[in-house]
Amino acid sequence: MSANDELASELLRLLGGPGNVAGVENCMTRMRVSPVDRDLIDETAIKSLPGVLGVVDDDTYQVVLGPGKVTKVTDAFRQQLGAAGADADALAARGAAIKAGQKQRNNTPFKNFIRKIANIFVPLIPALIGAGIVAAVRGLLVNWVTVGTAPEFVEAIVPALTVIGSAFFAFLPIFAGINAAKEFGGTPALGGAVAAIIVFAGISDVQYSLPVLGDIVLAPGQGGVIGAIFAAGLCAWIERSLRGKIPDAIDILVTPTLALLISGLATIFVFMFVAGNIASAIGAGAIWLLSNSGLLAGFVLGGLFLPLVMLGLHQALIPIHATLIEQVGFTPLLTILAMAGAGQVGAALAIYFKLNRNRSLRTTIKGALPVGILGVGEPLIYAVTLPLGRPFLTACLGGAVGGAVAGAFNQFAGAFGATAIGPSGWALLPLLQSDNGQGYAILAYVVGLLAGYVSGFLITYFWGFTPALLAEHNADQGEYGAPKSDAVGAGSAASAAPASDVSGTRVVAGQRIDILAPVEGSIIRLSDVQDEAFSAGTMGDGFAVEPTSGDFRSPVSGTITALFPTGHAFGVTTPEGLEVLVHIGLGTVDLHGEGFDLKRAEGDVVEAGDVVVDVDLEAVRGRVRSLATPVVVLNGAAFPIVERRTQDGPPLTVEAVVVASARS
Repeated sequence: MSANDELASELLRLLGGPGNVAGVENCMTRMRVSPVDRDLIDETAIKSLPGVLGVVDDDTYQVVLGPGKVTKVTDAFRQQLGAAGADADALAARGAAIKAGQKQRNNTPFKNFIRKIANIFVPLIPALIGAGIVAAVRGLLVNWVTVGTAPEFVEAIVPALTVIGSAFFAFLPIFAGINAAKEFGGTPALGGAVAAIIVFAGISDVQYSLPVLGDIVLAPGQGGVIGAIFAAGLCAWIERSLRGKIPDAIDILVTPTLALLISGLATIFVFMFVAGNIASAIGAGAIWLLSNSGLLAGFVLGGLFLPLVMLGLHQALIPIHATLIEQVGFTPLLTILAMAGAGQVGAALAIYFKLNRNRSLRTTIKGALPVGILGVGEPLIYAVTLPLGRPFLTACLGGAVGGAVAGAFNQFAGAFGATAIGPSGWALLPLLQSDNGQGYAILAYVVGLLAGYVSGFLITYFWGFTPALLAEHNADQGEYGAPKSDAVGAGSAASAAPASDVSGTRVVAGQRIDILAPVEGSIIRLSDVQDEAFSAGTMGDGFAVEPTSGDFRSPVSGTITALFPTGHAFGVTTPEGLEVLVHIGLGTVDLHGEGFDLKRAEGDVVEAGDVVVDVDLEAVRGRVRSLATPVVVLNGAAFPIVERRTQDGPPLTVEAVVVASARS
């Protein structure tokens, strides 16, 4: 089984099994699952899976996997659903049954509007990118021909590339109308039909007069995608209103005819004129804003874009981008917003160097950084900067600086932007254009990116971490990605406190404490445990036991400062401040508590030898990697090991090297 198959299998299990999946699809970075019952999802375990960069719980349950990988894992996920008997028809039926219930989550008018806008335009992005790149190549070839050194076949291919690169944009309102009709509950073909009026060449023959405004002469394309959405929305509303009121015998004739006729007249006499003026205002307004206050506008837009992406609200900007492309040939807004990704890349680099002991996070950054540089920022958002908190804000500031630089170019040198919507980062380079030529656009954009990288790095490196945040995250990671001082869950708050904080006991330098075996069995070296987090000593020194009994006991007297609900690990802190971790077996967290019976609770005071967890060894043995149980001293610097034993007496004895007075 491949790694992608294994990940898909684990995701299917942790998402509640085949019966809990009503639908699955994927976008550029996320696998989007429609669950039947969200309470069956084990989110904590999903987040800990290698390859999972984060989760987003919205209208669908979204697992962030990153570009490329998401397609492979989703395909494997679908195959395993099929093997379990969950075929496409069954998924569709279940999805329809729970769709109404799912939509109640986050069901606000504003969020619904954003989703509709996204659903209209997101399916068009691959064509926008493809046509945009073809148009960019065509532009380069035209420059070659203009210089006079291009071979004849280049001159011959330019007209073909012109058609290929321009056709989709010329008929973009039709595609927008089709998707808009779907979103508004109408027939897609009718939405496309009424939107086609906007781009039909014969529309220029229509002339009429309006009070105050005088003679109106329409031009093909006037109103663009905005007019198409208005037209398709009205057409869908009329169609829905007529359904059920027209006799079935003539419904197929009357309903589409009236819907198309009424919405078509509204498009010609209202929408094209109104939407055309809105589109012109957007284009003129954006150019005016960037020409007169580009530096400030760029700072604000570049700084706010990451929060918009995090909330999914950036999709609402797509119609504005499309309108700007229609009006001026490129969208200067996109190139400024792309600087937010540069700020985040710089912040991620700073985190990589600042948290030089956090191997888990550094590995995540190495995996997410290449796609972040290419403009796919979600893995870095959800797996790196956002979970840390403050570095997410400094990444926004880095994006603001990059946006200000890009805005300054617009203000003081000339507008530049992207000829298509979709990519950002370095992937946007082929799509850049300006009235000053493509070379100027590339220069301005690259300088902005570099400013975003540098500022994001510096701001995060020097101001992105409080001392507490740095202490918490700049540590070697345990088996499940927690800092080693947090290896048993809550992480033992006592580890950051003086030794006397547990009970006020005075600690005397040289005082010795015995650590007992937590379970009957043979003592083995920690280096023999088949898990690098323990065998390499990154979590601390200690020993391990091959258990022959299921009664797992406290190895020292003290307070249970951490106890996982699954029972697979617990930590005890003595009155002197010694912290001891007991990790029952390897891979036992995956059993989710099956076979584990908790006899104590976090906060209980125990004596050495008191049973904390009872384990059914026979039920567990064949389902985990190993039952070898590591016992680790988490704060060995304060309590170094002075004696080791494998048979007679306690396996370990530690000795305090600090003096702490009793608590007043």
